[in-house]
Amino acid sequence: MLNKFKILGSIIIQKVISDYWIELITESPYCIYYFGPFQTFIEAKAACPGYIDDLESEGVLGIKVVIKRCRPDALTICDEEVSYSK
Repeated sequence: MLNKFKILGSIIIQKVISDYWIELITESPYCIYYFGPFQTFIEAKAACPGYIDDLESEGVLGIKVVIKRCRPDALTICDEEVSYSK
C-alpha cells in the first residue's frame, strides 16, 4: 500500500515538474502573468503570440516573455507601484 502511494506521488511530482508555463512580465503596468500548463516547450512557444497580442490590445507596455518549467502559486501578480527593472 505504501509503495502505491510512493508511485502515485512520484507520478504527480513528475507531472508538475514537467509542465511548461509562459511567464509574461509587463513594465507598465507592472504585472507578472502565468499561462499554462503546456506539455512541451514548443506548445508553449506557439501559444505566446496570442497572449502577447491580448496584452498589447489592452495597452500594456514592455512585455518580456519567459518559458519555463515551474508551478506558479498565482496566475497574475500585479503591483503598479513597483517599477520594472531590466
